[in-house]
Amino acid sequence: MLLLLLCAVIILKGQTQPYGMIDIADLKLTSCDFEKGAGAMVLFDKTEINTVNSITTVNRHQRIKIFSEKGLEAANVTIGYYSRDHFEKVSDIEAQTINLDHEAIKVTPVDKSLIYKQAADKNTKKLTFSFPAAKAGSVIEYTYKLTIDYAGAIPDWDFQGDLPVRYSELSANISNGFIYKIFPRVYDGYYKNIKEAIRGSVDDSIGIHYLWAVKNIVSFKDEPYTTCSGDNIQNIRFSLIQTPYNNIRPRIQSWSILAGLRLNYKGFDDQLNKNLKDDYNLLAEAKLLPTDEEKISFIFNKIKNIVKWTGENNWGTEDGVKKAWEMKQGNSAEINLILYNFLRMAGFKCCPTYVSTRDNGRVELEQPDMNDFNTLVLSLTTAAKKILVLDASNKFNIYNAVPFNLLNCYSLLLDPDKKNYELKILKDGVPVKKVVIVNAQIKADGKLDGSVHILSSGSNKTHNLQRYAKLGELKYKDELRNNDNNIRILSLQRENLETDTLPLTESLNFQLDLTGSDESYIYVNPTLFTSFTSNPFLSENRQAAIDFGNLNSYSIKSLYKIPAGYKVESLPKGVSMSMPDTSITFKRIDAEEGGSILVRYLIDFKRAIFTADEYPGIHDFYKKMYEMLNEQIVLKKI
Repeated sequence: MLLLLLCAVIILKGQTQPYGMIDIADLKLTSCDFEKGAGAMVLFDKTEINTVNSITTVNRHQRIKIFSEKGLEAANVTIGYYSRDHFEKVSDIEAQTINLDHEAIKVTPVDKSLIYKQAADKNTKKLTFSFPAAKAGSVIEYTYKLTIDYAGAIPDWDFQGDLPVRYSELSANISNGFIYKIFPRVYDGYYKNIKEAIRGSVDDSIGIHYLWAVKNIVSFKDEPYTTCSGDNIQNIRFSLIQTPYNNIRPRIQSWSILAGLRLNYKGFDDQLNKNLKDDYNLLAEAKLLPTDEEKISFIFNKIKNIVKWTGENNWGTEDGVKKAWEMKQGNSAEINLILYNFLRMAGFKCCPTYVSTRDNGRVELEQPDMNDFNTLVLSLTTAAKKILVLDASNKFNIYNAVPFNLLNCYSLLLDPDKKNYELKILKDGVPVKKVVIVNAQIKADGKLDGSVHILSSGSNKTHNLQRYAKLGELKYKDELRNNDNNIRILSLQRENLETDTLPLTESLNFQLDLTGSDESYIYVNPTLFTSFTSNPFLSENRQAAIDFGNLNSYSIKSLYKIPAGYKVESLPKGVSMSMPDTSITFKRIDAEEGGSILVRYLIDFKRAIFTADEYPGIHDFYKKMYEMLNEQIVLKKI
């Protein structure tokens, strides 16, 4: 018996324990042994799911160890749930802080009157609470029950999050008649992966018990050039494809069926055939323009500026297109359907296109679901066979470039005329260009006076217009100079703000104190006013794929006049290098002539996406590239 008890203790240690029962070793724990420097760690996160009659119950128990002050944020908990029509309910909340006080365990429960409920939006609510007496060294834990008014529903489960996780377990008891497609993303294998029959009183199978568990999962870190965390964290998703109830419809099994249902839905067709009142005489003005692209651009830009976006992305309308046009505001779908109707009335054919944006997450191709999408935009093919992707919800978007938040995202295009569909990834085959031209005079006193012209096209233009509007000119100038206090921007002029076919041109006059210069030498870095200030790929390892969004092309041309009494001591040498598959190329050209120095950089990206397995190659390439970008011009006093 003693041996069995000892084994039980060993098994419990590092895995799960009943609420309130804790190992002293966890209270004395001072750090996470698989993620150094973590401020807190999830000791265990355990959920049990049961299908009961026509509902599903979810019982969760999470326990967290706080190591330091920076881990105290974990003591603020939010539980979100879908509250519309009482679809989900949260109950039976228990929460407490456990401290070790001179070898004695001290428990401080959370006062239930301090658990606050509030609406997150019209469909969801959240419960929030904090743990009293939480401090470095504390263990906090909480349990709750979630009731879902839908038989067989299994919520998605994240094994990974903001904190390292020592043990995570999802257990599901599923009654007969429920069948799922399961979509796991686990990189290092399961600690447990069980599927077994549940036996009834007469030893017949009455269902299936699933259990998935993982151990020692590091926290998910935000990494440069990624989509949302939901695309990259280790998790498991479920799709119900069959139920034992006739009144509960399982999910649709093919994209053709899903597309057909949308195309034949009367409410959808109605929104595409609204003859909206032309309050601004848009159609008559557009008709006067000589080309189709000019007409499309005119209508697009008018709608994006007339109708105010509520800030909500949605693939459906709330009160309909007509109401949104009357109010001159709407969600993303309403604004783009207003645009659809005006383009239709002007004689252009568009296709409504549902998209899951970069900040929304992936679409499961094997399990069609409209709820995987979060916005609606328009696809239009011009007479010249040019494909346009139009999103008028963001007033800074331009008509002739795919908006950045849609790039490399799955979309469902519906053709109302042909009654067919296309499922595809939105890409932009035209590289986004950024050109930086610097013309400056190096002064003998270690200063630089000059001008710079920055030309930005496509999503770079949209980004800069948006940042200027958000920050104001003063803070925007700080961004342009990369917050370098040695640079003073004396003037800023901006051109082509509203001409979609031309790049945004920003012209600056500036002065720079050249740090590091002395009586004998002057040092100049020839990559001023570029985005290449610091290497984004310093980490030795990476969890997520790299997604740059666009194909990119950078051209940096710097011309510096040498001051009298100085000569060139050293100059960055001409060089050319590329990735093995030529997906990224780097070239530097230099010349000295007539008392001036010319240094030019050409950096081209022929691919936008690289897998995590390709990261070592990217890491090495960027290391070499930034070493070259940081090479300086050195002048010596004669």
